[in-house]
Amino acid sequence: MKKFLLLLFIGVSCTQLWSQDVEKTSLVRNSKEDRNFRIPLIGEQAPSFTAESTNGTIIFPDDYGSNWKILFSHPKDFTPVCSTEMLELAHLQDQFEKLGAKLIVISTDRLETHVQWKKALEMIKLDNKETGKIKFPLVDDENIAVSKLYGMIHSETNTTRDVRGVFIIDPNNTIQAIYFYPMNVGRNTDELVRMLSALQISAKEKVMTPANWKEGKDVLVKTPPKTVATNETSEAEGYYNPAWFLWFKKSNK
Repeated sequence: MKKFLLLLFIGVSCTQLWSQDVEKTSLVRNSKEDRNFRIPLIGEQAPSFTAESTNGTIIFPDDYGSNWKILFSHPKDFTPVCSTEMLELAHLQDQFEKLGAKLIVISTDRLETHVQWKKALEMIKLDNKETGKIKFPLVDDENIAVSKLYGMIHSETNTTRDVRGVFIIDPNNTIQAIYFYPMNVGRNTDELVRMLSALQISAKEKVMTPANWKEGKDVLVKTPPKTVATNETSEAEGYYNPAWFLWFKKSNK
């Protein structure tokens, strides 16, 4: 009888230990899964969200219809690098508007802090540029919900240091370009304008843009405008080819 009770005790103890190990393993696995914040990639649909902003409640992307959209994220308000980026975006906001693009800025501070940051920025002159109103919304992402959706939270430390991304999204809400920057290097806002222009002409004219392309410059075509019998350079009207595999289309501008 004693031997039976001893075996029963050992069996129950082993079962409890096994159960605890399984539970612990499950918690670790679920914890890692919960923190696996994947970056949506080029060609994927932009994740949707609803959030409060300095321009009121935003339902993204529904509120922006058939416009191009640029999500520009920050880890914190009143930081030096981010403040200069905001001022440059404000300086270019009318140019983005002409290109049919809407700016949406995300920051992990609360809405009240966004309001104060916006007021302070609108009083600053930078690089001899006049002060101006910031028309685009600053989204409250204090709960880092949007940052998680866009894969900008570090999976191991839960830090907001990686909330330095830019997502360019087309009228069909498909992600077309992604940038990520470290906290100590300011983003080039002129490059965002260039990229947006390049994406738009590529989509409209079914062409490609060469290295360092700028608006008004010649573009690339995937195939020659006509069949060429030899590898010798041969020009067609409006086209030229420095090599048999490299065809340019002349700009209309």
